[in-house]
Amino acid sequence: METRRKFLKYAGVSLLGLAAAPVSRAAASYIPHESHTKSRAEALTGSRWAMVIDTRKLTRESDFKPLIEACHSVHNVPDIEPPLDIKWIWTDKKEHVFPGKHNEFQAEKIEHKPYLLLCNHCHNPPCVRVCPTQATFKRESDGIVVMDMHRCIGCRYCMAACPYGARSFNFMDPSPHIKELNREYPERMRGVVEKCNFCVERLAEGKMPACVEASDGALIFGDLDDPYSEVRKVLRKEYTIRRKPGLGTEPNVYYII
Repeated sequence: METRRKFLKYAGVSLLGLAAAPVSRAAASYIPHESHTKSRAEALTGSRWAMVIDTRKLTRESDFKPLIEACHSVHNVPDIEPPLDIKWIWTDKKEHVFPGKHNEFQAEKIEHKPYLLLCNHCHNPPCVRVCPTQATFKRESDGIVVMDMHRCIGCRYCMAACPYGARSFNFMDPSPHIKELNREYPERMRGVVEKCNFCVERLAEGKMPACVEASDGALIFGDLDDPYSEVRKVLRKEYTIRRKPGLGTEPNVYYII
């Protein structure tokens, strides 16, 4: 019985690989997507990285622009019109960001302003569980959910599993849509999924995530397991909420409302 189960498992994976073969070959031409994240002596270290977004300091679309531009320029995120756009960090209405929290009598400044969105780097990430090739995985060292594009076969199971819509699929070659290429960060190709990586490549160099650096204090980043970290100090002081907490994914992105 055990042998039969193993056969069915490997046969299924093989068929999936054959079906996605053209995409896999394309992805294999990438620069290795982990080589740029090797830690240096000056690397920032933590065992559970997290972010706090102070929404009181981000009220207009113009407040978000420097953060989004910083992220997208560092990571070669293409500028493509919706619905085929690639999103690492973006904004949306409160009713979409915090469904179930709608209150028609809420203050106008809270109810009708944009909110920042990115991958939540969940403590219990459903996207990791469904990935058939382990292209998406959670780093044991610091809890960041990352992707190895070499292994992505474009099945999009991770997109279906993510309850936050934090992943985008490259329906076309993104290269012509990159405004200014950052040659220190790998490009992607048509047929693979991508998302925010909490700037693992910058942490490896001892730098804060690009959006945090550009936020002028509106984003706070740090180690949840360190009681003296800045995020822990903020979480002790301020009332915060997370997106869809009832799902049990344990997001590592918190919002001060």
